[in-house]
Amino acid sequence: MTRLTYNQIFKDLVKAAYQGNLPEEIKGLEERNDKEVDKYITYATGGGEANKVVFKIKDCKNDCGCESENCQVACLLQAIARDEYGNVVIRDKSCSHCGQCVEVCEHDCLIDKKEFIPLVDTLRDRKVPVFAIVAPAFIGQFGPDVSPGKIRAALKRLGFYGMVEVALFADILSFREALEFDSHVQKQGDFVLTSMCCPIWVSMVKKVYQRLIPHISPSVSPMVACGRGLKKLHPDAKVVFIGPCIAKKAEAKEEDVRDAVDVVITFKELKQIFEAVGIKPAELEEDDKEHSSTGGRIYARSGGVSEAVADTLKRIRPERNIHIQAVQAHGVKECRQLLQNVLDGKVEANFIEGMGCKGGCVGGPHVLIDPEQGAEKVNEYGEEANSLTAADNKYVLALLKSLGFNEIDELFDPKKAKMFVRKF
Repeated sequence: MTRLTYNQIFKDLVKAAYQGNLPEEIKGLEERNDKEVDKYITYATGGGEANKVVFKIKDCKNDCGCESENCQVACLLQAIARDEYGNVVIRDKSCSHCGQCVEVCEHDCLIDKKEFIPLVDTLRDRKVPVFAIVAPAFIGQFGPDVSPGKIRAALKRLGFYGMVEVALFADILSFREALEFDSHVQKQGDFVLTSMCCPIWVSMVKKVYQRLIPHISPSVSPMVACGRGLKKLHPDAKVVFIGPCIAKKAEAKEEDVRDAVDVVITFKELKQIFEAVGIKPAELEEDDKEHSSTGGRIYARSGGVSEAVADTLKRIRPERNIHIQAVQAHGVKECRQLLQNVLDGKVEANFIEGMGCKGGCVGGPHVLIDPEQGAEKVNEYGEEANSLTAADNKYVLALLKSLGFNEIDELFDPKKAKMFVRKF
């Protein structure tokens, strides 16, 4: 009997869901009497423990053909261990569900839950508006001939009401981060850790480098800001985040921000979904509507947040004497070293940025193109924007007004700007 992979089962189930015969497809798979396949079905259809993302579905005694104990090496928080028999064990209390172990596991011993299939009926009947919000790293991921407008058209074919680039809300958060810096960095020696984008970076600070928590800027991620913003404008809507990161699935389930995003899917999963239902984005018409600035678009690569916030600060606080002096780290090893250096007083920068993947989000575990190529595409897209910062972007300013913010400084009001704030 041919062995079925997790990804193949997911694609088959997506196809069946859109064709309206999902129960029959599941029944056929279950008739194989294969416990591994049964587990694949559970997690491919969004089952399993509600607040978990990463699961072990079979034992691995390091004899599965892997070159080394890749999963243990990949884990930033030592959540992967071995029991007395040599089997892989996930320590749930330490696990951040970042998905790094899933990416290096070569034999589907460790998998991440896929959340899309339970949404298909809603997309098909179109009674509830479902918005796709796409991470800034999306540009170029689906091929050189697939523009943002064609991605939007492809998503509408799947049943989405519309697509919003998260870069628009990254622009808004550049305002908030600039205001946070303006408030907290008053003299030499003061510094802030930006917390917005990367859940892996946030997990490292919260679980390993707790002494730095007072220096974290309390802004939500652009994903959360976008989800909340859309739901404020469209209270009955559902929101689906699409990005390169498995860890975003875990972030969306965190208690204080779980109101923002209903489902998270990755670029790889979206590609599988397109293939399953026969959608070819490159062949579709343009449906282009985005108006984000350069700053919001370059959030996708390492250093982009620092640049965006620094440019925004110069624009809204030109009289400041202390400017942003940024330092960045990307990749788990670099991030850990940078945080340790900050604790040891070895860093003179006043704005600390970290991203858990090499190159930033363009190097996430579920990207479709090489990270260097991804960074080039992001920079090119940034250069195409009509404005450098959100402060110069009339569309972002209009969006803020529609959300109830008449002045930029109101984004620093703890009550009025509650939707963009979280506590650590």
